[in-house]
Amino acid sequence: MIPAILDAPAPHEGTLRRLSDLLVRRHNLLVLILLVPPLLWLGMVYLGSLFVFLGQSIFSIDEFSGTIVREPTLATLAELFRPANFDILIRTVSIAAAVTLLCAIIGFPMAYYAARYAGPRAKAAFYLAVMMPLWSSYLVKIYGWKLLLAKEGAIGWIAGRLGLGPALEAWLALPLVGGPSLSVSYTGMVLVFTYLWLPFMILPMHAALERVPRSLIEAAGDLGASPGRTFRTVILPLALPGVVAGAIFTFSLTLGDYIVPQIIGTSALVLGQAVYTLQGTAGNIPLSAAFSLVPILVMALFLTLAKKTGAFDAL
Repeated sequence: MIPAILDAPAPHEGTLRRLSDLLVRRHNLLVLILLVPPLLWLGMVYLGSLFVFLGQSIFSIDEFSGTIVREPTLATLAELFRPANFDILIRTVSIAAAVTLLCAIIGFPMAYYAARYAGPRAKAAFYLAVMMPLWSSYLVKIYGWKLLLAKEGAIGWIAGRLGLGPALEAWLALPLVGGPSLSVSYTGMVLVFTYLWLPFMILPMHAALERVPRSLIEAAGDLGASPGRTFRTVILPLALPGVVAGAIFTFSLTLGDYIVPQIIGTSALVLGQAVYTLQGTAGNIPLSAAFSLVPILVMALFLTLAKKTGAFDAL
């Protein structure tokens, strides 16, 4: 009788055991309990503050007093189509598109080599080389590139030694891409963005290329297809989801960045700088919120088109 009493579980142990059994039997309930706290935090802190900020776009600012007039109006959104503001949008989207295209052109051969030809050791070195730039500080990399791109920097020195100084000067003299030096030009800005976001393009492309069956490539060759035709009709269509997946990262990251244009680039504003300046120095929160709507709408359209290519399967 006494041993039976001693072996009986404590009341709280029995409750915990029943609760544990319930969670094991009902897996969905366990998942819900685990997800509710972070989702509440995300909803209240991030999404809540974001929607409150974006909601300011339907208000306007009194030009005389500088205070926000909290009466719903479309005047602030209409200001985005003023020439000066619309130029900011076009400039930002153009830079993001150029960076995405350049990342794809540079990254595809690297990803293709690693997926098709690299052995285990070479592949490990490839992953290390791609990921290593991500280990250093974002600002350190930008300021390092500013020194490289300066007029007296390493790139200018190498160009001079190779006899390419006049070609570089001629490029910098062009109206849209040039400037006093590479560190104060759209060319330098695109180069830095490309360096920063290239790993985000290479890795999805590499994952997509690894899933391309070798048998299809060999079959195309056996049927008489040239290497170029095999690339156009077999490899590229199957690897396209990986390219689009990488483009999601590079395009969106460039679209919202304001630090690189602040350090490297011309005095002309891009979208991130406009939002930063308007909500900070200028104090025009409604127009800042209206600008913030643009990348959200652009990326929503971009993701809708990307989903149709199967890009999310390559993430």
